[in-house]
Amino acid sequence: MSRDTELTQMPLILGRDPGRPDIEAHIATVWETMKSGGIAIVANDVGYGIWAADPAAVEMVYRTKRRGPHKRHAVTVDIIGQREIHVLDRRRQDMIECVTQDYDLPLGVVARFRPDHPFIRAIPQTLFKASTASGTVGCLMNGGRIHRAIGKLARENLMPVFGSSANISGSGTKFRIEDIEPGILGIADVIVDYGLRPYHPYQRSSTIMDFETLEVLRMGSCYELISDVLRRHFDLDLPVDPGRSVNPSGHLHEFALEDFDQS
Repeated sequence: MSRDTELTQMPLILGRDPGRPDIEAHIATVWETMKSGGIAIVANDVGYGIWAADPAAVEMVYRTKRRGPHKRHAVTVDIIGQREIHVLDRRRQDMIECVTQDYDLPLGVVARFRPDHPFIRAIPQTLFKASTASGTVGCLMNGGRIHRAIGKLARENLMPVFGSSANISGSGTKFRIEDIEPGILGIADVIVDYGLRPYHPYQRSSTIMDFETLEVLRMGSCYELISDVLRRHFDLDLPVDPGRSVNPSGHLHEFALEDFDQS
């Protein structure tokens, strides 16, 4: 699928037919779309995401979102992929798995990666800088059923998929398709519409932690639950969330990578 010109055809919209959604069929369609160089907007538990694998498609997402150089695209992997690509001691890995597997909460994980891992080596060179920084890479864990399935397929097929929120950068996470800006919707080849997303009361995307430093990068969905888990099981006290009235986005270090240059 060429990305040399703007798309003129209407995207395929899944999830609006009467009856139960055929989630497995939707997963297959999303995967095949991205394999063919397309862009997918997908329902995650923490809001709608926009995904692509082809470098030209990822670049179109970047341009359309007006995404700044201080932000990185997350790679989409399942828990097995996360264990394999990140270099972490047992305690830090246990923290991640306790939050995401034992307590079934979503969490963005940033950690140092293994440069010789086949999945990392499969990242196209043109996308490497846009998805890594200072030897670290980020991924959302436990983002929902489709997210987990695509993460598994990406790992098994060594086809890195890159994702971020389906929105104009800085405009806030969208929890309904109807709230996504027309320009973002207009570049999608397939849209999976599952209505209002579960963590909409937070009005923020995922909580993100740097597991190299154990710092919070963004206070997001389920932050108070994640904080409680880490305090009770690992004696780790996270900062108190001052609330959306003080920090609407939840970012604590949003511009830390703004001047980062990686050869």
